[in-house]
Amino acid sequence: MLSEMEKNEIQAEITHYPYKRAACIGALKIVQKQRGWISDESLNDIAAYLEMTPDELDGVATFYNLIFRHPVGKHIIFLCDSVSCWLMGYPNIHERLIKRLGIDFGETTPDGKFTFLPLVCMGDCDHAPAMLVDGDLHHDLDVEKIDHILDKYQE
Repeated sequence: MLSEMEKNEIQAEITHYPYKRAACIGALKIVQKQRGWISDESLNDIAAYLEMTPDELDGVATFYNLIFRHPVGKHIIFLCDSVSCWLMGYPNIHERLIKRLGIDFGETTPDGKFTFLPLVCMGDCDHAPAMLVDGDLHHDLDVEKIDHILDKYQE
């Protein structure tokens, strides 16, 4: 069941559109912000609130790679795998993250602290390679910077 706060935020989002269903991405983000991911139950509740079928909303949710349909770690790491990042050292960064975290793309560390995902392009090509951790952009990466960056998220 959607909380009153979630309903209020979704209702505010709806006011920006001519139809309720047009607010579906915003609604998914609102619920994910509160819960960390979109469960089947959450998806059904959002769909009902927006007068959509669960299948319609799931089609939207699974299309966008920033909507999580499975539980994720406390911290989300996105590594940019664009051509620019590849040319500027992506393979070494990817290898270091695998070694440090003990996981590869699509996986979460056993302690639930980190989920590691690829992102097609972050648009930071002039500072490649780049990654996002909890929305914080880290660029001009090299192998030595990885441990220092991840240490900031070890709480």
